Amino acid sequence: MANDKKQANKIISSNKKAYFDYLLFDKFEAGIALLGTEIKSIRRNGANLKDSYIKITDNLEAYLINCHISPYEFGNIYNHEPRRERKLLLNKKEILKILNKVKQEKYTIVPTQMHFSARWVKLEIALAKGKKLYDKRESIKKKDIERDIKRLG
Repeated sequence: MANDKKQANKIISSNKKAYFDYLLFDKFEAGIALLGTEIKSIRRNGANLKDSYIKITDNLEAYLINCHISPYEFGNIYNHEPRRERKLLLNKKEILKILNKVKQEKYTIVPTQMHFSARWVKLEIALAKGKKLYDKRESIKKKDIERDIKRLG
């Protein structure tokens, strides 16, 4: 019980590449349907959201694709596959809202952060548009300028 309070709102993994490659707009919080060994592995080593994305199927279900959760080292034959598709737990209204934005305004859906909310693992997803090369260069310049100001000031 005390361990759950300690891990409340603790960030497990953050997708820094998404912040660099995309302009992020609306954010949503979704639960993830995980297996027991996946939870144990997340509590020990965390997860990797790099190169992962969200896919919405025809029957209005959202899935997290290409997220790497290491196999649980003490798991036996019931251990999980590291890059399996994981179902996201969202309301139909939220899925329809996301799907409409994706179809009408050509957004893509990227995971930005995985964290504990009480004892549950939650995924923060965002509607995003890809940055152009000049936008990426501009964000690198801003970071460099901020770093120099911090160093001098």
